Amino acid sequence: MRIRRCAIVYLEPREEVAFDLNSLLDGGAGLRRSRRWLAVTAHLDGEVEVDARQREWLGRIGPVAWCERDELPEHEHEHERALDLAAIDRLLELGLLIAQDQPAYAAQRERDEAVRGAYWWPAAAIAHRFGRWQGMDSAAAMEAGQMSTAAEIRKKLGAPPPHVVERCAPQQRQALPRAEDGEFERLLARRATCRNFDGARALPQALFARMLQRVFAARAQVRVQDDTVFLKKLTPSGGGLHATEAYLIVQNVEGVAAGLYHYHPTEHALEPMPPPSQPLAEFAALALAGQHWFADAPVLAVLAPRYARSFWKYRDHAKAYRALVLDVGHLSQTLYLSATELELGAFVTSAINEVDIERAFGLDPLVEGPLAICGFGWRAERMRTAEFDPAGAVWTRIGEAGQD
Repeated sequence: MRIRRCAIVYLEPREEVAFDLNSLLDGGAGLRRSRRWLAVTAHLDGEVEVDARQREWLGRIGPVAWCERDELPEHEHEHERALDLAAIDRLLELGLLIAQDQPAYAAQRERDEAVRGAYWWPAAAIAHRFGRWQGMDSAAAMEAGQMSTAAEIRKKLGAPPPHVVERCAPQQRQALPRAEDGEFERLLARRATCRNFDGARALPQALFARMLQRVFAARAQVRVQDDTVFLKKLTPSGGGLHATEAYLIVQNVEGVAAGLYHYHPTEHALEPMPPPSQPLAEFAALALAGQHWFADAPVLAVLAPRYARSFWKYRDHAKAYRALVLDVGHLSQTLYLSATELELGAFVTSAINEVDIERAFGLDPLVEGPLAICGFGWRAERMRTAEFDPAGAVWTRIGEAGQD
């Protein structure tokens, strides 16, 4: 059997502390410390504990060249050789070692090859893989931890770092002239995260289409060859690659059936996708990790970079993943500005259940996976969830509208 190590693996010596009554009775601190070695990989869903012998073999077997399993142990003592082979076989079962042509280990090999084919920078691959949520209710967690309001957070965590940073004495500062607000400044002042949507009021199809055209549509194509095409959009993108796709959860738009869609940026068209396993409103709340104040938005846009598109150019690049995160930020702010100009509410959040979204849309997180969700639609007439509107440009009549 020919084997090699998986493409990406990090080892962590994790220390755990537990209460130890014997230590306390002996005059000690009453604590027992233990250390476990955990392997973290990009192609497996969870961390894997390894022992000292397995850890040693992970260091001895390389990730590129294939080698024969039976020829690896060099011990003359048969007992030690058997222990080494057992450690190697256990690493194969765990998926940390990859077999070349063994049906029993085909799934691990396919996942490892997906990592290799995407050209991830190793540290980014690990951070991406293990930063994903599944089934999380972040709103309930905040309430349970009494972390829902700024006052509660301050009480629990203490004062935050200063709100501004000062690098010189006040008399050394050079004051700059302040310009009068123009239309653009007034537009920016009205841009605020909406936490109160009117889920019952349908969004006109024309507004829906205009939002998608502004934010996600291709304005032009640069064709180098038939298989090498670059898009021009209204939002900048790292390397001009525009790798981020928009997957839509449409809940209330005139002339568009509620459901899941993919937006086609060159055809300016919706591509229907299979419905989720649960009612659409439940899936929207699940995708948003329980953030009920966003879940009523008529349109939710899942921003999901195609990693292979970006990493085709930036192979094993330390900044490639960061550029994709910036791309998602750029798109979200274009959406904010467009929605504000059209008198709609908008939001963006990265507190999402990526695993549940991937399963619903059929996405492979190593190839294409969500980083954030944006939403837009009509604002509600009443504020039920507090919003941050320091300029007073959004909810100008809160006193009259009331606050439930």
